[in-house]
Amino acid sequence: MTIRVVVADDEELLRTGFRLVIDSWDDLAVVGEAGDGRHAVQLIERTRPDVALMDIRMPGMDGIEATRQIVASGSTARVLMLTTFDEDEHVLAALRAGASGFLLKEMESTELVAAIRAAVRGDTLLAPSLTRRLLERFLRTASEGRTTSPALSSLSARETEVLTLIGQALSNAEIARRLSLSEATVRRHVAAVLRKLGLRDRVQAVVAAYDHGLVRPRVKWVPQ
Repeated sequence: MTIRVVVADDEELLRTGFRLVIDSWDDLAVVGEAGDGRHAVQLIERTRPDVALMDIRMPGMDGIEATRQIVASGSTARVLMLTTFDEDEHVLAALRAGASGFLLKEMESTELVAAIRAAVRGDTLLAPSLTRRLLERFLRTASEGRTTSPALSSLSARETEVLTLIGQALSNAEIARRLSLSEATVRRHVAAVLRKLGLRDRVQAVVAAYDHGLVRPRVKWVPQ
């Protein structure tokens, strides 16, 4: 199966670079390019890609609003946000809008390809340099003082446990070891959590775990 990709970035040179990398792989193909969010929304509606690489900052409609509209339209495309900043204040907004991942433009080409494939699988996708610091910084306010949400009542005790560990950025293999379960069983629990809470993927589950008070930042972030 060929993974269909749309690239949205206001810099033509970057779009060209992404296309060259993506099209060099037999299982990947760029099906369209956009220079702004509005065009990206229209392009994704028309081409129905599997993955959209979305610059977070573009003229007119930015990547966050574009992502919000793409998700609201019912598109199954996984949106990966791109930024040149490893401490971008818009990270949380992008994740809440429905982004399935957050990548730095400075990543290696092999990381880009791996990210696209991971997004299609529904795996957690945050650049390693962003993951823990990002969640500690941007979800701190959201999680402080929160109590468990009634929305979690649909989950079994085991599913709640799995969601908590997802929120701690653990992989299925790590969760399986922690709970003494098989990975297949963990995958079933993860699928049930996503379905019951109406979440698109594991990244949204991480945000939900913080929002519902299941995971709280362990490190206090101090503004510089």
